[in-house]
Amino acid sequence: MIYHAEYAWLGAGTGAGTGVGAGVGDEVAPDVLIETTGDRFTRVVPGVPAPPDAVRLPGLTLPGMADAHSHAFHRALRGRVQAGRGTFWTWREQMYAVAARLDPDSYHAFAKAVYAEMALAGISCVGEFHYLHHGPDGTPYGDPNAMGEALIEAAREAGIRITLLDTCYLTGGIGKDLEGPQHRFGDGTAAAWADRVSALRPAGPAHALIGAAIHSVRAVPREQIQAVAAWAERHAAPLHVHLSEQPAENLACQEAYGRTPTELLADGGALGARTVAVHATHLRDTDIELLGGTRTGVCMCPTTERDLADGIGPARDLVAAGSPMSLGSDQHAVIDLFEEARAVELDERLRTRHRGHWTAGELLAAATTDGHAALGWPEAGRIEPGAHADLVTVGLDSVRLAGSTPGHLAESVVFAASAADVRHVVVSGREVVRDGHHRLVDDVPAALFAAITAVTQ
Repeated sequence: MIYHAEYAWLGAGTGAGTGVGAGVGDEVAPDVLIETTGDRFTRVVPGVPAPPDAVRLPGLTLPGMADAHSHAFHRALRGRVQAGRGTFWTWREQMYAVAARLDPDSYHAFAKAVYAEMALAGISCVGEFHYLHHGPDGTPYGDPNAMGEALIEAAREAGIRITLLDTCYLTGGIGKDLEGPQHRFGDGTAAAWADRVSALRPAGPAHALIGAAIHSVRAVPREQIQAVAAWAERHAAPLHVHLSEQPAENLACQEAYGRTPTELLADGGALGARTVAVHATHLRDTDIELLGGTRTGVCMCPTTERDLADGIGPARDLVAAGSPMSLGSDQHAVIDLFEEARAVELDERLRTRHRGHWTAGELLAAATTDGHAALGWPEAGRIEPGAHADLVTVGLDSVRLAGSTPGHLAESVVFAASAADVRHVVVSGREVVRDGHHRLVDDVPAALFAAITAVTQ
């Protein structure tokens, strides 16, 4: 297939696997010829006229984006949990109520609609942080991986890749048993979790990878952490973990173990270049040094962190210390990686009362190159020969982007675009979105309405 992009951002290729800011530019090239064969790019040539047989891509074309942290079923909470007062802990009770109502069939339909929404937003790969494993009372399904397999199939049908981050979740808090809806999250021990996850065999490995996750130090006791980390090491798989999302988590960990959550993970061999710490909001300076020094990545989810009143994490300090940064939409208050990207900069401005902490290229790399690397797809997120043929074209004719100048297109898109500006999406060489319409799921709003209604009424 031959494409011709009016403009294309090609800056992510220099930063692959090295972290945000490693030579990543804001430069945009005009008139870019892009050829694909199968699921890969084979030729990329800037500054050439469009051949007559090319598919024209008017606007700014980017690599496919990676949503590195998703809880698909949280999408049902949008608009239902914003009213009133409360904290993360009161929000969690409403989330549990939705979790209790899903089964493999309803979760498949739900996730397919959510992943189709992601495709419309320019997301070509999702990291699904999956802990909804068993029946409501904790009894395994006939196929113990039925829920995970439903998510993998949902991503395939929605046209995006997935890294299923199968999550170990053993306790309801440090020293506390699982209770209520939490029973369906647990496998009893990390060894039993590993046995179940090892049986997962994606039917379509070209679109799915299996990774591991430690839900948090609240949910995985100290003596079980190493077993999860060892499974990830043995399978060369990504390992993700919720880290220091709440001050209460830090306090409980300190009281129980005399360690910060970061130090506890380090003790269990759970930090390193394949690990991604999600949120990492409430850290000590020594935690930042430990994460950066081990090249542990960090996934920032600003729209969730602000919606739940969690706080503003030290993203700039973490990246400066050596942690690559990725982005996630987490609870899906919105699914819009442009909003997540600019929020990293804008939140840092609020925290420091200074501007200009990140370039547009650095933020785009977090959403593309480094996001895919965090999910175990290092050959994605770049428009260059050999990379996965993922393209996202952002129209420049909306009221948000009208008047954008060629010299500042990257900045215009990062700081003003929304998911609604995405016009065309190609994932692994397959056209998934054309002119803003999903080609595999005919009516995404209707699919979302039906799926959400099924679990909330």
